Amino acid sequence: MIKEEVLSKIRPGAKVRVWERIKEGDKERQSSFEGLVIARKHGNEAGGTFTVRATLHEVGVEKIYPIKSPTIVKIDVSSPVKKVHRSKLYYTRNLSSKKLKEKLKESK
Repeated sequence: MIKEEVLSKIRPGAKVRVWERIKEGDKERQSSFEGLVIARKHGNEAGGTFTVRATLHEVGVEKIYPIKSPTIVKIDVSSPVKKVHRSKLYYTRNLSSKKLKEKLKESK
């Protein structure tokens, strides 16, 4: 379970690293996924989720994580929430990484 203090920091515009437990056959390992939170839906309910977007090998990858998921080991918030003027950052899908950095920097 995710701690309440970390949940309050997971908002659109924050950079996070999500550690999740992956089961492969009879073995279990931990994998991390680091990216920008672009959406948070349904609050702290049982069906609440947050979407993390990253660019890996010049391909955009998005993962949607349930808040109440037992597979999430921990979440590290690497940078605090940038001041963004939207609750959903879906427009970042069409921006290059350079433009995205400029956009997040200018909205401070």
